[in-house]
Amino acid sequence: VGRSTESPIDFVVTDTISGGQNNDEAQITQSTISRFACRIVCDRNEPYTARIFAAGFDSSKNIFLGEKAAKWKNPDGHMDGLTTNGVLVMHPRGGFTEESQPGVWREISVCGDVYTLRETRSAQQRGKLVESETNVLQDGSLIDLCGATLLWRTADGLFHTPTQKHIEALRQEINAARPQCPVGLNTLVFPSINRKEVVEEKQPWAYLSCGHVHGYHNWGHRSDTEANERECPMCRTVGPYVPLWLGCEAGFYVDAGPPTHAFTPCGHVCSEKSAKYWSQIPLPHGTHAFHAACPFCATQLVGEQNCIKLIFQGPVD
Repeated sequence: VGRSTESPIDFVVTDTISGGQNNDEAQITQSTISRFACRIVCDRNEPYTARIFAAGFDSSKNIFLGEKAAKWKNPDGHMDGLTTNGVLVMHPRGGFTEESQPGVWREISVCGDVYTLRETRSAQQRGKLVESETNVLQDGSLIDLCGATLLWRTADGLFHTPTQKHIEALRQEINAARPQCPVGLNTLVFPSINRKEVVEEKQPWAYLSCGHVHGYHNWGHRSDTEANERECPMCRTVGPYVPLWLGCEAGFYVDAGPPTHAFTPCGHVCSEKSAKYWSQIPLPHGTHAFHAACPFCATQLVGEQNCIKLIFQGPVD
């Protein structure tokens, strides 16, 4: 796995741009992902164990690490090292289920040993060897390549995950309940999962400080400077007012619950347990920062809980 497009790379990875913007202005000038970032080696026989290694191999399959990469000789005489910006892995405690809790981020070496994190991503001094942990990937393991974070799902884990059809059924169910704008009294409709980016007329909008769901309206602005600070007409709470989108990547859901919670500030909607799980996952950001992000668009989360319970108004008839 890496950003190189040469033949040894099976999965070409590009930098994730926060907020899912694909315009030219957002293009990254210099990627921080290694050309040959990591290797995942899978056993061909049950239980098909998958192990991750920092890559360190070039297109001619020779070991190669950048000049600034940390390198050392192990007691058994083997050379080992870390890629320039590191390959970090976090295994969630309790697997990828409703009960999952964030684990601890570790760094993986070229030989697959597990180390505590360096002071910064590219520091020369490696962390401490963690002998009690292995490089075996589990369902829900997160792999951070400094510029993109990958989610590892096992076949068995995906078997128990809601399907695209299930998410579509949840969307139709919520629309069938005919949620209404409490002010305009018009019926709101979550757009089909294929209709991304373009906000539709009947799309639900929400005040992210209180969770009240409305149709779009153009009042309630509190100041000219804060363009998106609006006052909710239901409860007078002031906060961002954004369109709601149903999160459509089934692999990010830890359960099959109804879409009741929205991430702040992006407005992606998913089940309560999925929202709360991702809200507490610290994803690496830059050289030494961590913050929670929406799994659907990579926007950095804000607010007291990073997500909000939505309050829908049913039909008045």
